[in-house]
Amino acid sequence: MDAQTKKPGCQCLYAAAERFLPQGEVAEVREYGNGNINDTFLVTPSGKDTKRFILQRINTSVFRRPDLVMRNARTVTEHVEGRLRREPVAEGRRWETPRVLPALDGRDCWIDPGGSFWRAVSFIEAARSHEVVEDMDHAREVGWALGTFHSLVSDLAAERLADTLEGFHVTPLYLRRYDEVLTIECARKSPEMDYAARFVSERRSRAAVLENARDSGMLRLRPIHGDPKVNNVMVDTATRRAVGMIDLDTVKPGLVHYDIGDCLRSCCNPPGEETERWESVRFETEFCKAILQGYLPIAGAFLTGYDYEYLFDAIRLIPFELGLRFLTDYLEGNVYFKARHEEHNLVRSLVQFKLAESIESQETAIRSLIREMR
Repeated sequence: MDAQTKKPGCQCLYAAAERFLPQGEVAEVREYGNGNINDTFLVTPSGKDTKRFILQRINTSVFRRPDLVMRNARTVTEHVEGRLRREPVAEGRRWETPRVLPALDGRDCWIDPGGSFWRAVSFIEAARSHEVVEDMDHAREVGWALGTFHSLVSDLAAERLADTLEGFHVTPLYLRRYDEVLTIECARKSPEMDYAARFVSERRSRAAVLENARDSGMLRLRPIHGDPKVNNVMVDTATRRAVGMIDLDTVKPGLVHYDIGDCLRSCCNPPGEETERWESVRFETEFCKAILQGYLPIAGAFLTGYDYEYLFDAIRLIPFELGLRFLTDYLEGNVYFKARHEEHNLVRSLVQFKLAESIESQETAIRSLIREMR
């Protein structure tokens, strides 16, 4: 996900941090990570016995009900901690979930005089995230982390979570918006735009495949992470094993297929979604295999036959969907996704479409991988 936002000033940062620490105990506040939705900072206290924590300003233009975002985070965290007390993860491994930290007044947030919504969560020490998948072992750990997260929330009723991003990953809704914008905006002509428009036109009949399966009862809503990219998987700096998934703001009811497709989309494209060389993008099946090797042995405990049947459809659909979103935003004048230049979101859409095209060309091999690991 990505959305336009304005960074807060230094004075505002320290004022926000001090709502979660006694005055005078904030030693440092620095920007952390490269998330494009919320503003995220690492707070270092001056006291030796006080742990570092993450301070975030929730982007309320995206999350219009931040109170529900917080409620979802607490619900998931409490459920996961309960599961771990009863059933620890595999022997010799650790798993940590970011916990919501109370402000000094006992509330779980602080709203500053300008109306910004601030919250604090625990920081996972001795671990780091990565921007790209580094090797096959790392890929398996990413799959293990997503499988572990899905397993830990598999017995949490989806109805207990608020849908804080209605329509997120419902591809037909993005297609409808694209059609509306395309009708209005017909002046942008280029070979790249022609390719993108043709790509969408040739695949629009597949847009509802997951939603149709859900409507027919073959797939069901479950708690999902919502943004399972590689940089949301924390890896132990010593053992190189995954130890948790961060950024729980997008946790909501959804299809696990959204998470699986999004994870593979982001991890199996080594140049990344920001590459300008979109013509050379290729879906790397070896990374896909490694991620599924980490994911499916755990997920097999809760996945159904229908879930397996629609895995390939999810892998193919999610890059098409993201490409559609980038393309629509380009046509609208880059109003949602941050853009470094006018054609940036058009190029991003082409990267995703090339990735989807590569997935389609390897359908037999990918379906074979899924069958082998059932």
